[in-house]
Amino acid sequence: MKWQGGRNSGNVEDRRGMSGGQKLTLGGIGGVIVLIIGFLMGGDPTELLNQAQQQGGVATEQGEFQSTPEEDRLVEFAGVVLTSTEDVWSSIFRENGKSYPVTKLTIYRDAFETGGCGVGRSEFGPFYCPGDQKIYLDLSFNKELNNRFGAKGEFALAYVIAHEVGHHIQNVFGVLNQTNAMRAKMSERDYNKISVMTELQADFYAGVWAHHATKKSDVQLTYDDIVEGMRAAAAVGDDHIQEQATGSSHPESFTHGTSEQRAYWFKKGYETGDVNQGNTFNDPSLQ
Repeated sequence: MKWQGGRNSGNVEDRRGMSGGQKLTLGGIGGVIVLIIGFLMGGDPTELLNQAQQQGGVATEQGEFQSTPEEDRLVEFAGVVLTSTEDVWSSIFRENGKSYPVTKLTIYRDAFETGGCGVGRSEFGPFYCPGDQKIYLDLSFNKELNNRFGAKGEFALAYVIAHEVGHHIQNVFGVLNQTNAMRAKMSERDYNKISVMTELQADFYAGVWAHHATKKSDVQLTYDDIVEGMRAAAAVGDDHIQEQATGSSHPESFTHGTSEQRAYWFKKGYETGDVNQGNTFNDPSLQ
């Protein structure tokens, strides 16, 4: 993946010096798994974020912090990738006679007060907040990708960012409003299926970005990068995460999709490059 020298987005907010407050404790591995399944790579975080906020406040104040060359590189990398998504989606929207409303990426440490979803915490993993239309990322998640989930290589983090941008696209299209409205009308088990469809569509949109990135932006991808993306998608499948943590998986509790499904929809987005091919909600295999 070639990204060095690419334009850096002006929509990255580096708030690492403003993070602080208490870390969330959820009573052992069960609580941690709930957070991972509930937050990992997107979805609507409002409900669990508010629950977490009730367990402890967060002090948001400017303070000195020490960065590292590795973190500095990741901040630059995230900015270039975000620019690439802006270039691709602006082009796609323009081709359809519309204007793309960009999202912002807030990089924080430990905990940070969002503009509409309560307190974001590093334990949650990256997430998109529909309330303020921003993506939140603690860079420590990159180590989680590499060490815990085995998703190695630079493109794994690029896939994560592109997936969160995918949720922003869903928000712009009104999909998140529709799926959130279904929550109160359905059982938890039935709504989990809607959640899976939502997450897989965001994976698809990440693939659409990858399809167009080389031609429409400063980021240059190879097929090896796409394979890395598929591996990253598979690494954060519900079945893989649950089996890794507890030794078994429970399909009725899946909220993001299996490893196979996540890799499939990312690949489909990459191969078609067509936003109209990603209607996961009408796919019979997901009903």
